[in-house]
Amino acid sequence: MEPDPDGMQRLWAPDRLAYILGENRPDSTDSGDGCPFCRAPGEPDEDSLVVARGDHAYVVLNLYPYNTGHALVCTYRHVAGYVDLSPEEAHEIADLTKAAIEAMQRALLPHGFNLGMNQGTVGGAGIAAHLHQHVVPRWGGDTNFMPVVAQTKVMPQSLVDTRDALRAAWPGAEASIAEPPNPEPPTP
Repeated sequence: MEPDPDGMQRLWAPDRLAYILGENRPDSTDSGDGCPFCRAPGEPDEDSLVVARGDHAYVVLNLYPYNTGHALVCTYRHVAGYVDLSPEEAHEIADLTKAAIEAMQRALLPHGFNLGMNQGTVGGAGIAAHLHQHVVPRWGGDTNFMPVVAQTKVMPQSLVDTRDALRAAWPGAEASIAEPPNPEPPTP
């Protein structure tokens, strides 16, 4: 952090500009190369940050995470609506969500989770054209003044390191328990 003439210190997060400007956000008709969720499964897992793959869906880390470990469960098929999922897709999204939670519990030791789908732009979906389920691990004290004052989220672990930790902790994989990225919640 460097001080400005006003005496304030600023923590710069230039990688967030791509998100703010809407780069890689397809419209409702984009698929294939135009959609990051259609493109990711065709790239090597290490490059695309894919954690696990199923027959109808896969798990990938969010490039703009709310917290360390923020994962997305996406269908391979380019579909925008939950009611448009096949029974197999809906079932596998549920199974991969459960597996993601188990892996995060082993690798990241969170105190809780936020799960959810934002459907449509008005519903809060950053990429409304391709349905995805958010799995966000949470820790006591993981919110602080930084997002409010600095519009910056401090991440304690790189995406590559998080992907490797979750992949190693995926159900059925040999894994070790990691140190939590945030301290225990404060006791009342």
